[in-house]
Amino acid sequence: MIVLAIDTCDGRGSVAVLQDDAVLRLIVHDSAEDYSSWLLPAVGRALTVSGVELARVDGYAVAAGPGSFTGVRVGLTTVKAWSEVYRKRIAAVSRLEAIAIQASAGNAHVAAFVDAQREQVFGAVFQRRGENLERLGEEMVIPPGIFIESAAELAKGGGISWVSIDAARLASEENWKAREARGEKVENVSSALAPAIGKIGMGQLAAGSFTDALSLDANYVRRSDAEIFWKGAAHGG
Repeated sequence: MIVLAIDTCDGRGSVAVLQDDAVLRLIVHDSAEDYSSWLLPAVGRALTVSGVELARVDGYAVAAGPGSFTGVRVGLTTVKAWSEVYRKRIAAVSRLEAIAIQASAGNAHVAAFVDAQREQVFGAVFQRRGENLERLGEEMVIPPGIFIESAAELAKGGGISWVSIDAARLASEENWKAREARGEKVENVSSALAPAIGKIGMGQLAAGSFTDALSLDANYVRRSDAEIFWKGAAHGG
């Protein structure tokens, strides 16, 4: 199976071409160029180097959030167009799960987070089920100190493997000291998440858990500024 994986959720995006367990090519967004102009040429280079034509791709794995509204929309809109043209399946993947699967520590619970700006993090807590992860509760956008508390509650007192691409984000929180006293630390993983997204997406596609262009939707977690301002104005805010 050949899968094209895309992450455009923030400025540290990437694209990857995977064939079964192998990553044929990874290209990282390492410039300030907008995704609207960077993505298609990057995908073209990844496919060319891999010796794969877009029509030969069996399916797409795309990060559906959480992340920036503009970035997420670019990735999803592009994949929707390909799906309609080539009639291929889409796996919508949580960016937080793509971070969580990279945790190497052996605790039963995994807390994955990423900086969400505005003194908040995007976060989620997962429980290991064999080789798989099951999310506990919803993905959230939340102050980092409260995320630490929420993760501890969901883990019900158990040990937690913390993993992020923004590991330092929790370090200054007062209640983080209690987690450190338990011997816990935050594992920092690569921000190039397309290979992990592709791995998850390939599993979803193989299991028949996929979507199409019409049903594909973003998971923004946080409302857009436009929505917030519109609702505030409507209520005299």
